[in-house]
Amino acid sequence: MADTTNTYSSLTNEQKTYFERKLLSRLLPNLVFAKYGQKKSMPKNEGDKINFRRFNSLAAATTPLTEGVTPDGAALDITKVEAQVAQYGNFVRITDKLDMVGLDPVLSETAGLLGENAALVLDTVVRDEVCAGTSVQYAGARASRDAITASDVVTAAEIKKAVRTLRRNNAKPIDGKYFVGIIDPDVAYDLMNDALWQDVSKYNGGTAIMAGEVGRLGGVRFIETTNTKTAENTGKIAVHMSMIIGKDAYGVVDVEGSSKPEMIVKALGSAGTDDPLNQRASSGWKCMFTCKRLQELAMVRIESSVTA
Repeated sequence: MADTTNTYSSLTNEQKTYFERKLLSRLLPNLVFAKYGQKKSMPKNEGDKINFRRFNSLAAATTPLTEGVTPDGAALDITKVEAQVAQYGNFVRITDKLDMVGLDPVLSETAGLLGENAALVLDTVVRDEVCAGTSVQYAGARASRDAITASDVVTAAEIKKAVRTLRRNNAKPIDGKYFVGIIDPDVAYDLMNDALWQDVSKYNGGTAIMAGEVGRLGGVRFIETTNTKTAENTGKIAVHMSMIIGKDAYGVVDVEGSSKPEMIVKALGSAGTDDPLNQRASSGWKCMFTCKRLQELAMVRIESSVTA
């Protein structure tokens, strides 16, 4: 005789999945690159380009004057750096049915997603510009990125070497005392194992702590973020790029505050005859800004491997 016992697993129409209404939090990076640039805002209706100028220092006039003879004097030398702002943006479309019958609060969650996306885009654009600088130091005294090996990690000696370069260049610390280092968690791990590392917990009582600050070493305060740049070299080594930054190394430029993203919501029916049944809405953001390296001598990019 066959077993006709009814079970929950056998009656599939009685089964139901419970949906937790509170959505899971997203794991977001600490976005820091845009914070340490020189902020400039252009007026409206003045074009999309900005011209930075720098009067370069005069050479020391060490030749004694000859009595009664006027010397040749010095020629002025001006460096010009030009930047052009550009627009960035993103959006999503939402249907009336999704908004009406979907399990989750799609519109409110979308607004949060877009805000996070805008911040990530701005930070990444600045990061890519800053990490393309010409002042570079390869860990382990290697001659190039492709020469970096798995053992060439960032150490206190590498940091002190980068600081030496900045001080030789007369670069100024960002806060008057310390340069800022932007590193990822893997590089931070290597530095934290160095005997000279000073954890942020040891000095946070009397110092204003920057967002994401994890410690200091050799005249540098380090900020940790996962939004750093990496590249694979010809030896299949993941090369991590750490930035040691001085004051006014780069500029972040917008037009009358347009680097702050504008949130744009188009409600159902706002498209007129292009949406005759009021079926589509959209939510998005846009901004206008740019980033430009202003002084290559005020930053050093350290390229390294990391401990596995």
